[in-house]
Formats: sequence, structure tokens, C-alpha cells
Amino acid sequence: MGDISGVAYDAVKMAVEHVLSKIREGKKLSTEDILVLYLGTIVGDLKEIRADIARLDDKIDKTNQRIDDIVKTLSARIDETNKRIDDLARSLSARIDETNKRIDAVQATLLEIQKLLIELVKSRQQ
Repeated sequence: MGDISGVAYDAVKMAVEHVLSKIREGKKLSTEDILVLYLGTIVGDLKEIRADIARLDDKIDKTNQRIDDIVKTLSARIDETNKRIDDLARSLSARIDETNKRIDAVQATLLEIQKLLIELVKSRQQ
């Protein structure tokens, strides 16, 4: 707890102990005494709630760290997969380009053959 809360907690604790000593002695409690006891239970509950919140904050921090670690791992895997996809795309593009060049060469050869056949047919007709 902070400095002020710690001082306030100690003051309430001392007041509660004073009221408890009155109870042990069998003295009649005043309205203020009952209020101090009630305040003591509230302060105790608040202290437990703060401890629970601190534990939850710690759990959340650890969970966030685990999530961050998983994100880093998945990002690295995704980056590696994207790199492999890019490499594969470049490879396939190169193969397609090579195939297109071969098709162009075959078409050029076919055109030459067609021209030669036309000339052969013309020469035979004469």
C-alpha cells in the first residue's frame, strides 16, 4: 500500500484493537465503536481486494507476455512462409517466361515451315 493508505490502515487497525479490548472487558460499545469495527472489516476487505487485483495484474502481465511471444513466433513463421511463397512465385514466373520463349520459338519454326511448304507447293505447281 502507499504511504497514506498504510498510515490510514494502521490508524484503523489501532482503533479496531481498542474497540476489541472494550469488548473483551465487557464494556458497552458506542455507535462510534460499532462504526470503527465496520470500518475495520471494510479496510480488511479492501486490503484483500487490492491483493487480488495485484495478483490478477501479474497474471495479466504474464498472459500478455505469452501472447506477445506467440505473436512473435507466428509472425516469424508467416514471414518465412511469405518468403517461400515469393521465392516460389519468382521461380514459377521464370519457368513460365522460359516456356513462353520456347512456345514463341516453336511458333516461329512453324511459320518458317509453313512458308517453306507454300513455296514447295508453288514450285511444284509451276
